[in-house]
Amino acid sequence: MVGYTKKIREISARLLKEGLVEMVIGFRKGTLPMMNEPHFIRHPEDAEKLVWDGNCGINLANYLTDRKEKIGIIAKGCDSRNIITHIIENKIQRDQLFIIGVPCKGMIDRHRIHSMSAKEIKEVVEEEENVIIKGEGFEQILKKGDILQENCNICIHRNPVIYDELAAELVEEQKDVDRYEDIRKIEAMSHERKWEYFEDLLSTCIRCYACREACPLCYCPTCFVDESHPQWVGKSQDPADVRTFHFLRAYHCAGRCTDCGACERVCPMGIKMRVFTKKLEKDCLELFNWEAGLTLDERPPLDTYKPNDPDDFIK
Repeated sequence: MVGYTKKIREISARLLKEGLVEMVIGFRKGTLPMMNEPHFIRHPEDAEKLVWDGNCGINLANYLTDRKEKIGIIAKGCDSRNIITHIIENKIQRDQLFIIGVPCKGMIDRHRIHSMSAKEIKEVVEEEENVIIKGEGFEQILKKGDILQENCNICIHRNPVIYDELAAELVEEQKDVDRYEDIRKIEAMSHERKWEYFEDLLSTCIRCYACREACPLCYCPTCFVDESHPQWVGKSQDPADVRTFHFLRAYHCAGRCTDCGACERVCPMGIKMRVFTKKLEKDCLELFNWEAGLTLDERPPLDTYKPNDPDDFIK
C-alpha cells in the first residue's frame, strides 16, 4: 500500500493539468507521526505533496459537503461508501467527482501504538508488512497486521465501491469475519451490566466533539448540541448530557454509517464509541438487509416507505 503514492500523484497531476477537475482532495505528510493531514491541491505541481500509507484514516468524504467545484478525491473503501451516501443525500453530485479509488489494506491504530511505548515516538516508517517506530534511543519493529484499527480488522469492503480510476489493483476482500461479536456480547448483558458498561465507556469524554467533526455524516447546519431554542442537551459534563450526545449522534448515523472509524481515530481520550453505530448497523442489516453506501440505486431504509413493510405499527 506504501507504493500507491506514486500512482496517486500521477493521476492527480494529470487530472489538474487536463482541467478535468479544479482540485484534488488527498493527504499530505503530517507534522506529527501517524497524523497525515487532509490536503487540497489546485495545481499539477502540488501533486508531489500527496502521500498514501496506513496513516490516512480520516474519511475524506467529510470535505465534499455542498461543494460546487469539479473535484478529484482519493477514496478507500469506506470513503467511497460515504461518497455514495453524500450523493444519495444530495450533498454532492456524481458528475462533480472524479474518484481515485484506493484498494485498502487497513489503517494503523495510532492509539494502540502510543500505548505500547512509554517513550515519545518521533518517527514511524511503514513497510509492506511491518511498521518501524523510532524515538530517542529506541527502535521497535511491529507487524502491521497486529496494529490495525479495529474497524479495519473486520472490514469486508476494502475495495472502493465506486471509482473512476484505480490507484492500484483490487485487493482480496476479507471473508469469514465476525463483525458483530463485540455487539452480541453487550446485547447479552443484563440491564445493570449494560448500564455499568456504558457509564465506564463514556466516563472520560470531554465533549470536545472531535468525533462529530471527523464524521462525514455530521453535516447539519446546526448540530442538536448547539441548538439553544429549544436546547436539546446541556453543555455541561453532566453524565446525562454526555450520554445524550453520544446516543443521539449515533441514531443520526443509523443506516448511514460505514464504520470508517474516523470518530475513534480522532478521539483524544481513545473512547471506543463505534459500539453505538455498530449496534445500529447490525440492526439495519438484520431487519432490512441493508449496508450503507453499496448502491446508488436504493435509498436507506430509514428514509423510505414501503407499503409491504412487515411492521404493522408503521402503517
